[in-house]
Amino acid sequence: MHVKIDVILLERMVIMKISNSKIDDGKAFDWGLTSKEYAKYRDIYPDEFYKKIIDRGLCIDGQKVLDLGTGTGVLPRNMYRYGAEWTGTDISENQISEAIKMSREANMDIRYMVSSSENIDFDSDMFDVVTSCQCFWYFDHKVLAPKLHKIIKKGGHLLVLFMAWLPFEDKIAGESEKIILKYNPVWSGCGEKKHPINIDEAILEYFDLIDHEEYDIMVPFTRETWHGRMKACRGVGASLSPEEIALWENEHLDMLNKMAPDRFNIHHYAALADLVVKK
Repeated sequence: MHVKIDVILLERMVIMKISNSKIDDGKAFDWGLTSKEYAKYRDIYPDEFYKKIIDRGLCIDGQKVLDLGTGTGVLPRNMYRYGAEWTGTDISENQISEAIKMSREANMDIRYMVSSSENIDFDSDMFDVVTSCQCFWYFDHKVLAPKLHKIIKKGGHLLVLFMAWLPFEDKIAGESEKIILKYNPVWSGCGEKKHPINIDEAILEYFDLIDHEEYDIMVPFTRETWHGRMKACRGVGASLSPEEIALWENEHLDMLNKMAPDRFNIHHYAALADLVVKK
């Protein structure tokens, strides 16, 4: 897997363009470009999503948890109430800046670090749980797997999480995808169907998959919040030019005004894969 990362300093914003031949036909993207929208519109996981984690006895009081690809800290911030000690890492400085800001505003003591997952450097047996939500498949698993094996305690867990809209089951989601593809035809984040999370063989050399679950879930939106959610996706805000985004916004808002009620649910599915360190 070839991954290219270009870092550009632009005034106070750090532009970190990532390109991967297996994602969007190699078209560069940068989650930091979407940090404001990401913070505002991507904190959408329903309570059921978090309950599935707690019911497994994970990310609770007395545990140390590392969240890889934490973005704006959605997972640590929403699960902070359950008492775990959280650390979050992300390759994007802009994402981490938003995470720190929002955590401080909520008086949450969460440690954040700017780092790619492949470059994490923690002590051995440091974490009870490592989580990765929406991003695990971006990582170089051959590099990451032995590092995770080192830092997770014996008997500890690697928990991979995912949630996606279902465009073939949901008309609004399907129409939104069509408009994204009009402006970004190489976007590969479309056409999702419910399926188990794929765990790479490199990870399975160090971890045993002990459980997985996939379930349907309805997520509430307004026209504004669904538009913001779509703008914050890789196919739009993270990769299109400002001119392309403006054209996309006009067309997407026009579609929503014509076919979406003021409030509506979007059909999603969520999935998890629970792995433990090999003995």
